[in-house]
Amino acid sequence: MATVDAKIVAALGSSQRPAPAGAVSSSLTFGWRALLKIKHVPEQLYDVTMFPIMFTLMFTYVFGGAVSGSPKEYLHYALPGILVQTVVFITMYTAMTINADIKKGVFDRIRSLPVWRPSLLVGSLLGDTLRYLMASTIVLVVGVLIGYRPPGGLLGVAGAVVLLLAFCFSLSWLWLILGLKVRTPNAVMGISMMVLFPLTFVSSVFAPPDTMPGWLQAFVNVNPVTLLVEAARGLMNQEAEAPDILFVLAASAVITAVFSPIALRMYNRKT
Repeated sequence: MATVDAKIVAALGSSQRPAPAGAVSSSLTFGWRALLKIKHVPEQLYDVTMFPIMFTLMFTYVFGGAVSGSPKEYLHYALPGILVQTVVFITMYTAMTINADIKKGVFDRIRSLPVWRPSLLVGSLLGDTLRYLMASTIVLVVGVLIGYRPPGGLLGVAGAVVLLLAFCFSLSWLWLILGLKVRTPNAVMGISMMVLFPLTFVSSVFAPPDTMPGWLQAFVNVNPVTLLVEAARGLMNQEAEAPDILFVLAASAVITAVFSPIALRMYNRKT
């Protein structure tokens, strides 16, 4: 009898229940899962590789001569804006990934696991933050290759990227709510594009607001993307203003504080 019991234990493993994964370890595991998807579907890298290169080259050489007289001069104004626009556009993919998991049934399987409940959402955001960093690096490398030299130096560029990542991490919580609410990934993309296009193009990304009609300036000057661009541009061009930076940090904290509980509540109640 003892021999039979020993064989059963050997087949099933130790009778001791393994310790449950903590919040940090489970979130990191799901973040790694998000990155592994790139390995199996490398086409997901198009949005963080080809798009940044295309946007940087296209907008610099199309608008550079008209706005600043030459592409090289325009780079000092436009590159921080292109950097912000590129990464802000990528934030919607977190919601699309979650929505795809719901549609495929993976979502229900993950929620049944004995792990910290929000770890799937937090892990997805952490994984996508690395994608944001990758896109930022590509924009900056392309900019340097075509002549951009940041007056703010490496420290200014690093500060602008950190500020951008903090804002985009907070903005992703808003898209998660959308991903948990709508039915298909295509609907997520359609709705998010309707929001992101006017926010990014009707801003100071490509042209100074004072060149625009007064009624349009009223919107551009309070556009959160404009405020983010101005803070990043100030850091990269050694013209940083503390109010701009503090506003972006405060806005990021408020967005996270408001929308992350809503996203987690919807996640827990999702059926």
